Order: sequence, then C-alpha cells, then structure tokens
Amino acid sequence: MALNSTMKKLFDSKQYKEALNLFDQNFKISTDSTIDMAIKACTISKDYKRGIRIQQKLSFKSRNNSYIQAALLCFYLESKDIDNAMHLFSSITNKSNYMYTVMFKGLITNNVAEKVLDLFDEMKIEPDQFTLSTLFNACAVLNNNRAMKTGKRLLDEMPENYRNNNITSTSAIDMLMKFGDVESAERIFRSMKTKNIITYNATIKGYVGNEMFEKALDLFEQIHISLTNVTYTIVFNACAKLCNDRAMKIGKKLLAKMPENSRNDNITSNSAINMLMKFGDVESAERIFRSIKAKDIITYGAMMKGYVENEMFEKALDLFEQIDIELGDVTYTIVFNACAKLCNDRAMKIGKKLLAKMPENYRNSNITSTSAIDMLMKFGDVESAERMFRSIKVKSTNIYGALMNGYNLNGESWKCFKIFEEMKEKDIIPDEIAWNILIGACSKKQDSNTKLID
Repeated sequence: MALNSTMKKLFDSKQYKEALNLFDQNFKISTDSTIDMAIKACTISKDYKRGIRIQQKLSFKSRNNSYIQAALLCFYLESKDIDNAMHLFSSITNKSNYMYTVMFKGLITNNVAEKVLDLFDEMKIEPDQFTLSTLFNACAVLNNNRAMKTGKRLLDEMPENYRNNNITSTSAIDMLMKFGDVESAERIFRSMKTKNIITYNATIKGYVGNEMFEKALDLFEQIHISLTNVTYTIVFNACAKLCNDRAMKIGKKLLAKMPENSRNDNITSNSAINMLMKFGDVESAERIFRSIKAKDIITYGAMMKGYVENEMFEKALDLFEQIDIELGDVTYTIVFNACAKLCNDRAMKIGKKLLAKMPENYRNSNITSTSAIDMLMKFGDVESAERMFRSIKVKSTNIYGALMNGYNLNGESWKCFKIFEEMKEKDIIPDEIAWNILIGACSKKQDSNTKLID
C-alpha cells in the first residue's frame, strides 16, 4: 500500500521518471494497480524501452488484468507500435467496449482508420455510445464507400437513447457532413433536445466544409450559449471564405467581442488574421499579429500569405527575414510565391538562398516544389528549375504545369511538347491548366513559324 500511495503522489505531480525509478526498485512487491500506473507513466513520458521491459516481466495473472491490458494498448498505440497493439488486442478473450474504444481511437490517431472497420466487422458485442462515437469518427476520417455504408448502417441501428447523447450525435453530424449528406446531418441536429456548443461547432464546421458559408453564418446567429475558441475559428474561416458585406460585418463584430483569453490562442488569432487579410484590412491584421505573445510558424505564414494576397510582396519578405523559428513547408511555398511575384534582385537573392537551405523532405512536397519551379522560371533560371524538376520522385500534374508554363515564359515553348510526351508515358492526365499551357505553347510555336515564313 505504501508503494501504491507514493507512486500515486509522484504520478499525480507529474514526476513520472521518479515514479518509474521507485517502481523498478520495488517491482517484486508491486501490485496490478502499481503496474497499471507504471505503464501509464511510460506512455506519458514516451519511455518505450522501459514500457517494453515492464511488459516482458509481467506474470500470467497481470497479463490478463483488463486494466493492464488497456494500459498496454494505450502504450503501444501512443508509441506507434501498431503490430504489438494488434497482437495484444487479438489475444484478449473478453474484449469490453472500453477496450474497443481505446483501440479504435489509437488506430485513428495513427492514421490507420481502415483497421478500425476491420476490427468492427469482427466485434462480438454491441457497441456502446462511446464506441459508436469513435466508429463515426473513423468513418468520417476514411470517407470512402465502405465507411459511408458502415457509418449509415450504424446510424440507422443506433438505439433511441443514444440519440440524446451529445457526444454520439455530434460525431454522427460530423461524419454525415464529411460524407456531404448535409440533410441527414441537419435532421440529427434538429432532433437533439439539448444542443451544446460542440454540436453547434460541428454543424457550422460541416457547412463550411460543404462550402455552405451563408448557412454557417445563419446557424452562428442562432447561438445563445457561450462560444469557444473553436467557434471563433470556424466563424472567422466562414467569413474569410464569403468575404461579402454580411461576412465582414459579422467577422469584425465577433472579433471586437472576442475575450482576451481567446486572443492568446494561436489557432483562433491565426484565423482572425487570415480573415482580416481576405477583407483587405491589413492594418487590423497587423495589430492582432503584434498582440500575439508567442507567435508560431503558422502565425507568420498567415501574415505573409495575407501580404502576398494584398500584393504587398516587400512586406512579406520583410516579415520573413524576422523569423527566428523553424520553417514549415507552407512558409517555403509562400516565400517562393512572394519572390516570384517581385522578381527583383532582393527577391532573387532571398529565394535562391532559401531554396539552397530547404530540407530534402520538403523537396518531395509537390506544392512547395511547384512554387520553387515557378519562382526559378520567373527568375529566368531555366536550368535550376529543370534540375529541381528532375530531383522530384513523384510528380503531380501541377509540377509538369509549372515547368511547361516556365518554358513558355522563357521562350522555350518547344520543350513543352517533350514534357507532354513524358506525361503520356507515365499515364499522367493533364488538368485544364496544363492543357491551356500546351495550347499557349502551340500558338507560340505557330507564331515563330509564321515569322520564319515572313
């Protein structure tokens, strides 16, 4: 008992390393309750090796303790050890709904939601409201034919008493909105007796996801309960997308009323900056930017993107040169776009220096590489653009389009046809933009032929 209470005190005060050291020293007298705590401490402190050592020393009795099994599942899934989690789960004879929920959540987090439906197909017990919610989440993430079929069947068979559970119904709304089945989502929303802010958020977010921005604002104006940071973020996004008089009025009014604690939330403030930049209100966006205490790379990205959209390219580069934190792939894309638009000595210097420093993993991002190729072509540096193109392992249509467009800009239209042949060989179907570039190349070739005849 003394070991248990001391471990609990250390665990509750987040002294996980100390708790685990104590556990190691007293393993022989540890109870299942202490073992459960130790595995949880390994999970939180991300001490994978120690967790595996504990698991290997467990007695047969402890291995069959349902709490320890659940703790081990969490440990494996948090450690991204899917194989061990699946192996352990399959060995458990009496699987509870709690076990299924833990497993399903972990698989979703590890981006293997398809495995959730595989396990559900083998499930021998009726899912409770928590398991159902997680299944709806998995179907929403997958959003394929199998997920739609499974999700809608689960919803049809859902017991009536679960429909009044906000968590389950909100997950169902989110799933249906992801499927594009707005009408069914609205039916569930209307049927709910007591709606909380999470339900409103899910429905408004669903409208935004389905590009029904006016409906998102209509529902927002019906809310008579306290808003959360998520509400502010979603509504700012809806206003940014609409960008009409009504959206500007609602967005600015909401921003003025936003409490101070929400202003210190980076996600919310980033959405507000994005909205104001879309409105063309650069000054207000700059005020919010200055007021943010801890700026992350997304904040810088939102601000620079806003400058680019408002054709303030020099300001975008000024801000870029102030960044003293690690860059993300989006930052590279925005700065390359700004440099391509400016195309002066400063832009060329910054753009080429940034490209030289860009990590290898970002070079395989088609969006970032497309921006880099476009920038180099705008600089007239065809050779570097071609080198970049050749270095990309998996090329999208956009990459081919950027290269062909660059050839047109630099008077080398004939090279477009060579690239088009490569696309045909690799079964890459040109999009509308690529076709337009090719048509442009044909007309330029025709013009040059006409000049030769003249």
